[in-house]
Amino acid sequence: MVEQRITRYGLRIRAGDDFELVNPDSDPRYKELWQGYYDLTCRKGVSIEYAKHEMRRRTTLIGAMLLHHGYADGMLCGTFGKHSQHLSYIEDVIGRKPGIEHFYAMNMLVLHRHTLFIGDTYINYDPTAEQLAELARLGAEEVRRFGLAPRVALLSHSNFGAEATPTAIKMRRALEILREAAPGLEVDGEMHGDSALSAEIRRQVFPNSTLTGQANLLIMPTLDAANIAFNLLKTSSGDGLTVGPMLLGAARPAQILTPTATVRRIVNMTALLSVEAQQRGRSGG
Repeated sequence: MVEQRITRYGLRIRAGDDFELVNPDSDPRYKELWQGYYDLTCRKGVSIEYAKHEMRRRTTLIGAMLLHHGYADGMLCGTFGKHSQHLSYIEDVIGRKPGIEHFYAMNMLVLHRHTLFIGDTYINYDPTAEQLAELARLGAEEVRRFGLAPRVALLSHSNFGAEATPTAIKMRRALEILREAAPGLEVDGEMHGDSALSAEIRRQVFPNSTLTGQANLLIMPTLDAANIAFNLLKTSSGDGLTVGPMLLGAARPAQILTPTATVRRIVNMTALLSVEAQQRGRSGG
């Protein structure tokens, strides 16, 4: 099948020379991979036969195990199936960075007027204040990797204490945690979306805000808010560039795409993954 596709599209690449093609039916590492997967998950109800079976048919699992054993530097998956299923393999095999409690997803939008990062768009349905603070710190690290200074806005239907609803209180608590855990991070909230994107509106509403200029990292109170906002901005922006979703918190370079990912997005995420793998390789992380 791979050879047929290469011929159909006139690609000048060959298996074994330009890329490594893993066939679980004949790859000599198959036993090492299924045995490793069983060792990692036998206390989670995975049997030997199940491990053998899954290691022949689940491409994301095969990729995660290759990454786990050091046969690969990064993994890109997710163009087929549910995001949660791919994440479960990453959680079981690759795990999270030391000290990180949860995974998060963040999308980048390169629009005509500005570049925005939005989270959490795919994973945590109703994150706690502690999770939102962790997301903001991880998201800020990712924004810096793009050469930008993170300016974080904690979004809400409430504007700087105007309401006392559960989500507004949650965003205020996230701000308290961030100011204690990351005092150097430029962050403020809770605030409306227009206050986040317009310094002028923010000055009118709350002149004492510590956020300067336009926010570029938008932390939403729920998955619904983040996913809806991202998809609305993506479709209404016309020729805007989208990158992501970017998985935050994984112990090794791994990214989960969506079934609607275009070729351009796959190429962009591959480049991002390669840079991450190189940076982690130099730092030993």
